[in-house]
Amino acid sequence: MQAILRYIEKNRGKVQKLLFLRWNRFSRDLSQASNMVVKLEKLGVEANAIEEELNYESSGWPTLLGVYLGLAQSDNIARSKATKDGIRGTLKSGKCSNKAPRGYKNVRESKHRCYVVINEEAAKPIRTAFNELSKGVISANYARKRYCSHIPESTFLDMLRNPFYMGKIRVPAYKDEPEELVEGQHEALISEDVFYKVQDVLDGKKKSKPKLEKAINPDLFLRRFIVCPKCGHAFTGSRSKGNGGYYTYYNCCENAKHMRVRAEDANEAFARYVSCLKPNEAVLRLYEAILLDVQGGAKREIRSEIECIQKQLNDKRKQIEDAEDLMITDRTHSERYTRILERYEKEAQELETRITLLETGNRGNIEPKLDYAISLINNLDKYIRDAPIEVKLKLIGSIFDGKIEFDGKSYRTNSYNKVLELIYEQTNELRGKGNRKEDSRSENPQFSTRSRDRTGTDCSIGV
Repeated sequence: MQAILRYIEKNRGKVQKLLFLRWNRFSRDLSQASNMVVKLEKLGVEANAIEEELNYESSGWPTLLGVYLGLAQSDNIARSKATKDGIRGTLKSGKCSNKAPRGYKNVRESKHRCYVVINEEAAKPIRTAFNELSKGVISANYARKRYCSHIPESTFLDMLRNPFYMGKIRVPAYKDEPEELVEGQHEALISEDVFYKVQDVLDGKKKSKPKLEKAINPDLFLRRFIVCPKCGHAFTGSRSKGNGGYYTYYNCCENAKHMRVRAEDANEAFARYVSCLKPNEAVLRLYEAILLDVQGGAKREIRSEIECIQKQLNDKRKQIEDAEDLMITDRTHSERYTRILERYEKEAQELETRITLLETGNRGNIEPKLDYAISLINNLDKYIRDAPIEVKLKLIGSIFDGKIEFDGKSYRTNSYNKVLELIYEQTNELRGKGNRKEDSRSENPQFSTRSRDRTGTDCSIGV
């Protein structure tokens, strides 16, 4: 129609009539069609139907035009209403009215017998993502990357909000009827409890953090890390009453006679033990430079991706404008253009969401985190002495991969974080590779270990 109008305007005086089969093929909107007839008349063109011809010489042609177009518009409204009522009726009966969501598939047994079933292969990562996100420990973006990386960001977020996965069907509001959830005829992928926990996480209502398995005595924070050198069993703890009050002790859980030491002394010795770790400044600065360079490269890649998506978004907005123009001028296919517009707008919204997520992730600055990490590496003993119990446990667990052997006089381990080993100069102490003869010759007979690191620096701990 746009091409016809451009041709008529370009060739004024050369076109006398615009013919079509019936008036309902010209338009199904009375007001828009009337305006178009007037516009064509001003251009010197008569709009008429072959099977429903109007005599513009007669005074009754506006009445007939109103009847023809009015009937077409009434039929269009009736069809639209029947379609909406049919879809709403299907939804209220608990059936899927369209393509099955991700994790499900449509099954058709006959023309009037179709239903939705779980596609177990596609459903498994989606179910895992829901269950892990419901714990409130990870973010939605991490869950998508970890379990459903093939699903776009905006689609994944819409999926998390869809009650279809808990066996419900959302029926949208219509006229005076409010939105409602009805029981679906399909099998639920997750439980209602998991679904609503995920909604709380997405709404920011659930900000949980991992809890310790049970309350831990702050004086016995090493209990889960140290083992007896005689039998290899873990240490336990106890409180005893003495002349000065209550005292806390570490002792072997297999046989208390194997090892029993004051917790205060053991904790302070451990703080001095980790204080022997001295970072190799050259390696540490190189590590810092590499991390900064990697982050800079990642930011450049994200900026490039944002520019590419922004170009797609601009193209999509242009398509939306063109579709709106076509819908205004051609009311005959308004329903079709409406569907096209809805699709274009949804795609544009997805592109905008992707840009927002990329921009949010690109704002991160690694320098403060690096400064904090370097400060932590340089002051491990201070954190072991003063940090909250949760921080101490995470810190020790990140340094030592396995158990630490404690004989009441020295700490040793054969399992040590490989990355930190590159940063620290002195690792012989932790691995128990020091000269035990030197230990026996130490000035302090109660507790002492002395060894020499690769650079020749002495490290001595004593209680």
